[in-house]
Amino acid sequence: MTIADAVFAWLGVGALLAAVLPRVAAGRPLSLPLVFLVAGIGVYLLPLPLPVIDPVDDRLLTEHVTEIGVIIALMGAGLALNRPVGRRRWATTWRLLGVTMLLTVVGTALVAWWLLDWPPAAALLLAAVLAPTDPVLASEVRVGEPTEDEHDEDEVRFALTSEAGLNDGLAFPLTYAAVALAAAAGSGWSADWVGAWVVEDVAFKCTVGLLSGLLVGRLLGWLFFRSRSPVLRLSEHREGFVALGATFLSYGVTELVGGYGFLAVFTTACTIRAAERAHGFHNILHDFVEQIERLFTATLLFLLGAFIALGGLAPLTWQGAVTALVLLLVIRPLSGWAGLLGGRLRGQERWAVACYGIRGIGSLYYLAYSLGQHDFPVPERELWAVVTFTVLASVVLHGVTAGPVVARLDRLRTATPPRPEGTDGGNGGAGSTGRSPAT
Repeated sequence: MTIADAVFAWLGVGALLAAVLPRVAAGRPLSLPLVFLVAGIGVYLLPLPLPVIDPVDDRLLTEHVTEIGVIIALMGAGLALNRPVGRRRWATTWRLLGVTMLLTVVGTALVAWWLLDWPPAAALLLAAVLAPTDPVLASEVRVGEPTEDEHDEDEVRFALTSEAGLNDGLAFPLTYAAVALAAAAGSGWSADWVGAWVVEDVAFKCTVGLLSGLLVGRLLGWLFFRSRSPVLRLSEHREGFVALGATFLSYGVTELVGGYGFLAVFTTACTIRAAERAHGFHNILHDFVEQIERLFTATLLFLLGAFIALGGLAPLTWQGAVTALVLLLVIRPLSGWAGLLGGRLRGQERWAVACYGIRGIGSLYYLAYSLGQHDFPVPERELWAVVTFTVLASVVLHGVTAGPVVARLDRLRTATPPRPEGTDGGNGGAGSTGRSPAT
């Protein structure tokens, strides 16, 4: 028996489990990511001749593998959302991005600076790479497959899915801020970088990302649904793999012109969705992307478990572990609650959205990418240990609790009649139902 034989066998087992486990885990204190993470730890604790998994030494490979996983997840999230983009329709999302995300970054950076005694650039880097949320790692808290009804998604699932779709792209300016600070001041502090960062990394790259994603999405929407040539009207051929073509095209073109590809991919997905909202081709595209995404997630979490088993958490200090737990249990919940004040969510639904800021594959990508841009004044393996522990704690905590919590919210939503419009302070009257009215 060779290592290649064992790898093929494990790949087969993993693919079959990735198909079965989501249905087995539905509504239970269990999740597919948690199973594969534990499997990776368990397999690599066995006395087997397995390849070494080390994202620190294999930084470039880690960067590109996680990069593919993130953009596929972003395409799936955008295609799944039924609700048209709008100021009021997406009011909860804008709150999570404009208030919650910024409060979370500031809080995490301050804790890392104070508790870990890290220099400002390293503290900001940790906060930036932990800024993206990832509901892929707990499927119960994201929206399901596309439907024809723009109101056919509750506010909790919609908010967490749309937030993750956008903050995966908006974390890039924060990451560049940490890189710029490290380049300008090393282990100290300087504000000389701020002006160029605002112009180039915030204004220019975000604008290019949005416009590029919109342009590619409209072009593909026309091609899929409105082309006069039956050969080019791809919606009639029902081939789901073209979703990968849309993903890579949007990402590649945007990166070539200097924009944020993550932001563009999500924008492209939402634009394609809006081109012919009730068409069944969206389900074909979404189902294909979801299957690829599930395989990538299972593989990456298995490899993360292997890294943990091989000593990836050895450099973790108690201060690093406390920083991660404070982020998950204090900073994100309080920042989420503050950001949602005055919004349409109430009570347990508000707390659910506030608490389920799940950390995952995006954080691994941003850390690998950042460490390739500049050296930071803290040991790389310690940075990896803190981020890895945060993802581990998030997968365990949120993976175990998401099913029961969301099942309870669904029961409460079914049992509670919807509020009349206008009873939520003018935010849309969704009340406890979590549904958003047309605006």
